Amino acid sequence: MILLELFWGFLKVGLFSFGGAYAAIPLIREVVLSYGWLDDSAVSYMIAVSESTPGPIMVNLATYVGSSQGGIPGAAVATLAVILPAFVIILLVMAVLKHFLERPRVQAVLHALEAAVAGVILAVGGWMLVENLTGSGQGSGGAAASAEAAAARITVDWRAVGITLVLAALLLGAKPLLHKKLSPIALICAAAVLGAIVYGL
Repeated sequence: MILLELFWGFLKVGLFSFGGAYAAIPLIREVVLSYGWLDDSAVSYMIAVSESTPGPIMVNLATYVGSSQGGIPGAAVATLAVILPAFVIILLVMAVLKHFLERPRVQAVLHALEAAVAGVILAVGGWMLVENLTGSGQGSGGAAASAEAAAARITVDWRAVGITLVLAALLLGAKPLLHKKLSPIALICAAAVLGAIVYGL
């Protein structure tokens, strides 16, 4: 049963993830939470791990969730499900739809999707920033908890705020000083070192 759920859940992710991995994060989060495979904080941690490890975020997340829920077979099923739609669509595009995609109306639809994807990625960035800089605390209450009680549980993680400010300073200050942008790899390494120092002490 769990293998069927993993296949169906990540097949939906693969089918409706327009715009790449970052645009897929809200859909992955919704699927994972709806099935109860991970909680919200675990999803945030796995997004960070998936960004820092080789391979596409979407595939890394699918493999991890599948492994945590169904072992090696679960990892294989979830990974296959998430990449299957893109694999089939690319084959169709190369074989049949190449000239169809060049039509003006199809191009107009694709341009509209680009704008929507940009908005989704911006929303994901905002959600991840808030999620990482604040904590919602633990405890029961669910939907019955009042807005005031939920707000009272939110605390600012000042260590995360400090790390974010240092990383922003590195990113913005690198170009004037080094006359080039800081590479994502250097930024990830800096974040890892800062996190080990700040949270390890």
